[in-house]
Amino acid sequence: MPAVSFQNVCKTYKSERGALRALDDVSFDIQQGEFFGLLGPNGAGKTTLISILAGLARATSGRVVVMGHDVVADYAAARQALGIVPQELVFDPFFSVRESLRIQSGYFGVRADPKANDAWIDELLHNLGLSDKADSNMRQLSGGMKRRVLVAQALVHRPPVIVLDEPTAGVDVELRQTLWSFIARLNRQGHTVLLTTHYLEEAEALCNRIAMLKQGRVVALDRTANLLAGTASTMLRFKTDQPLPAAVAAQARVTGRIVQLTAHDAAEVESMLAALRAGGVKVEDLEIGRADLEDVFLEIMQGGPPAAPPQVKIAA
Repeated sequence: MPAVSFQNVCKTYKSERGALRALDDVSFDIQQGEFFGLLGPNGAGKTTLISILAGLARATSGRVVVMGHDVVADYAAARQALGIVPQELVFDPFFSVRESLRIQSGYFGVRADPKANDAWIDELLHNLGLSDKADSNMRQLSGGMKRRVLVAQALVHRPPVIVLDEPTAGVDVELRQTLWSFIARLNRQGHTVLLTTHYLEEAEALCNRIAMLKQGRVVALDRTANLLAGTASTMLRFKTDQPLPAAVAAQARVTGRIVQLTAHDAAEVESMLAALRAGGVKVEDLEIGRADLEDVFLEIMQGGPPAAPPQVKIAA
């Protein structure tokens, strides 16, 4: 039984300009114990899909199942199996961190063994670096600390499926390292993790499989290693203050002084370097390495709009 199953999910919104299809026949399964990445540009449909999974939105058609429970027909059991960390900072300003976690656990009926529940809350506080903030009012916390509390709230009822929707957006390096260490441990213990993020290096390091959405459709779905192997294998990176020759500029990705060029073989690398020499471009800190997930992502997203919903083969 998959941990999460999206079955032909469509979502259409009505607007003044007509119907807007946010999701178009999205189908894939997430197996139990997977660390799964859901990637896509802004507006691709990621948050809409998570909202349907969480019961915050209703699909126009299709079906979503969590641990065997339909999110509409059996919504209580489906939500009991989910722990969701939202993008937005949502908190109650009238309670301390510990009180907020106790209240959250009560929403899920975790009251049979208060001592065991408090022990789990203490463990969450420790692993998320919140122990010294346990008795602080939520209003007194920084944005990064509030986001740690959101993670703890999502985990307080020990859900088998954890959904992280941009969990590290705008947070410091310490929180990222703390969060990923703890989530990776939970994943090794059998929890299923669904991650959406714009930090593609995180997805590459953490996720076993990745689905990519574009304009509401799945345009790629495979193991992370296979996605990396299926694109150009070589990446040139260098710094320069000079304009690039037209032939090189057309295929370059430029960030400030840093230029990145994709090459498929050694001959293409030499051709690019020759073009730079011929154009009199002074190159600094030249590196030749393998393409990463960001390169794969851009290559797929720049491939034009999907012509039709793909036939997706689910890999275990």
